[in-house]
Parts: sequence; structure tokens; C-alpha cells
Amino acid sequence: YFETYRFSEDLDFTLADASHLEEAFLKRVFAEIGEWVYERSGLEMPTEGQSFDLFDNPRGNVSCQGKLSYKGPVSPNVDVIRLTRSKLELTADERIVLPPVRVPVFHAYSDAQEASFEVLAYSYEEAFGEKVRALAERTRPRDLYDVVNLFRNSEARPPAAALLDVLRQKCEFKGIAVPKLEDLAIHRDGLEGGWENMLAHQLPALPPVADFWDVLPDFFAWLAGAEAPIALPAYALAAGESVIHGRTLGLDIPNAAQTHLEIIRFAGGNRLCVMLDYQGSTRRIEPYSLRRTSDGNIVLHAFNLDKNEHRSYRVDRITGARATSQSFVPRYAVELTPSGPVSVPPAQRASPFGGMAISRPHSVRPRAVRAMGRASSGPTYVYECPVCRKKFRRQTRDSSLRPHQSPAGYPCSGRTGYVVETQY
Repeated sequence: YFETYRFSEDLDFTLADASHLEEAFLKRVFAEIGEWVYERSGLEMPTEGQSFDLFDNPRGNVSCQGKLSYKGPVSPNVDVIRLTRSKLELTADERIVLPPVRVPVFHAYSDAQEASFEVLAYSYEEAFGEKVRALAERTRPRDLYDVVNLFRNSEARPPAAALLDVLRQKCEFKGIAVPKLEDLAIHRDGLEGGWENMLAHQLPALPPVADFWDVLPDFFAWLAGAEAPIALPAYALAAGESVIHGRTLGLDIPNAAQTHLEIIRFAGGNRLCVMLDYQGSTRRIEPYSLRRTSDGNIVLHAFNLDKNEHRSYRVDRITGARATSQSFVPRYAVELTPSGPVSVPPAQRASPFGGMAISRPHSVRPRAVRAMGRASSGPTYVYECPVCRKKFRRQTRDSSLRPHQSPAGYPCSGRTGYVVETQY
């Protein structure tokens, strides 16, 4: 889950057991789930508002689209047909190449510590490969948007050979060739024509399609074995500053500032300029980094285009922010997007329905921590495993993780970490 990416319109599930694609089975199970949800949250999921449309996909295999109506505690008293619905896409017609991983559902609310929810999901490499396969097979605007964003995320980017192996197996299963740049060229006009209609409603501001299409040559060259584009250096840290890489909903800042900050982070992740209202005036900026100063203030580092200079802005003094459609070419690293999913300890017990687990925080005996020598120069990058939350300190930007055990002593499947702190 990347909160600075587009809004997804449905939930896609790959079923390990194709026999579950049966209407009576789905109705029974989701009726049980609806009761379970109501008992714990008061959210109603009436059975008469659940439907499951089974159909043969283009490959002749059964798939399903499910719709689940729900009514919250403050919802108006309306007929079931007018209730808000969630849409599910269920299929067993996929090849799962890598072992799935348990990842937490992002839940940034006050009851998060009472119970954390996990789902069995594709690994990052698997999801990346699936997106590239989709780009080759249907070349829709959202596929281009997703592939470029995953590629830009250099901290979580898997080795090209690993992604190519996943992609080859997925393309083989679908009966299509591994895509090349020239294969997509014939679809460019249609993709550009549908860019606004198919994508604008999923984003706070729509980036220019050319900014994404123009990344494809670098992506396919990297996939074929060329060096990845050289990562830009970050703007130099001031004495005592630390970079805030993780999610920001829990920061000790005013609610209004938090709202402005999310707009800024979206714009930075999508390489869009921002109109920033600050201390009585408005300036046009390129947003780059969120940092905590030695005196505890949280500041936004940005390039002021009106004054043609780098500036920093205290987040609690920002009074407005609007993402524009003007894109920018980064001058240095954009550090506003988390490089991996938020993490919680792995679940210790399964839920009654198998697809979701509930885990509660548990105490772990304190471990002796070995002091780590600081390199003579340069930063230390602290990577966190998205599965078990174990941290690894690196002198170089290398997100790959060796086989390891979780803090609770269990073997962990996490193999790609994300930066949570940069120490100087």
C-alpha cells in the first residue's frame, strides 16, 4: 500500500482453490463474514446486498465479480439497492510464482493497537511482475502509471533478473510474449487518449502522460540487463536533521497541516509542483523531503521556483497546499514516498475464514543489542523488513535482505526492506 499512489477501484483476489468459485459457497462464507464484521464493528453487510457474478474469462476459465453492500452506523436509512458497495474481483486463473507474504492492512486509526489485520498477498516482485504483464496485455493508463511508480521506487526495486523471471512465467501462463518497448508503441495513441478519462478520477491531480511514457525506455533497458538510472543524491542534511521516510499520519502536527502534507507527498511522489501557502504568501515549489530538525520541528525541504533557490518550511506553519499539473524533473532525490509497506509482527493465529488474520501486540524479551560501529564517513541507512519489522543497518543503499528470523524467533519470508531512517 502506497498512500501517494492512485486510488484503486476494486479489490483483486487470487484464489488458491478454484472450487471456491461457486455461488452457493461464496454466499455462505460472506454471510458468515458479514456477521463477524457486524459483531465487531457495527457495520452491516446485509446478505440481500451481496451478489456474485460468475463468468468465463477470455481464457475460458471461471472468474467472479462480487459486490458487497454495507451500511455504517451513520449511514442514511435507504433501501439495500442504494447502499454503498465494495467490489471484489475473484479469480483462480493466475500463476503465483513466488511464495505469498503476510502484510498488514494500513489502519491509521485509534483502535489500531487493539487488533491489526493482515492479508496473504503477492510479494512486491510478484505484484510488480503482474503489473508489467498487464501493461503488455491491455496497455491501460493505470497499468502504465503503476509500472512507472514501482520502477521509480528505487529502494524497493527488486533485481532486474528476479523481476524478469517472474514476468516470463506469468507471460508464459497467459500465452503471450515477454513485452518489449516496441510492442507497446502501437498502443500509445489509445493510451494517451484515455489517460484523463480512465485515470483522473483516481488521483488528486493528473500528471502528464508523457512523464510516464518517457520512463519506459529506461525501464525496459534495465529489465534487459542495463544499469538502472543513477539514483540522485539527497539534499544535504543539516546538523542534527533526520529524514522521515515512513507514513506520516501519526506525526505530532495539527490536523490541517497533516492534510496539506498528504497533498504535498502525493505531488512529490508524482513529480508535480505544488502551490504552497506559507506565512501569508503563496509560492510554487518542487517538494523533496520531510525531515525532523535537532530542535524537534518537522520541516519540508523544497525548491522555490519563484526565487530559484532551495528552501525549508516548517510544516506546522503551512496554511495551504495544492498539487498542480506542472511536472518537474528532480534536482535531487525525492524522499517523500515510503519505500515499502507499513509492517506489524506476523500473526500467530489464523482467523475463522483463512484469508485474514488478527494479531495482537505481544511482548518480546529485550535482547542485547550489539553496538554498531559508525562508518568513518557517509550516512547509515536503516532498512526495516516489511514482514517482521526487524531492522538492518547498511552503509549503502541496498534493500535486499538476507534470510533471517523475526524478533519472535520465527523464520521470516521478507527479502526486500525499506528505508525508515537515515543516520548521519
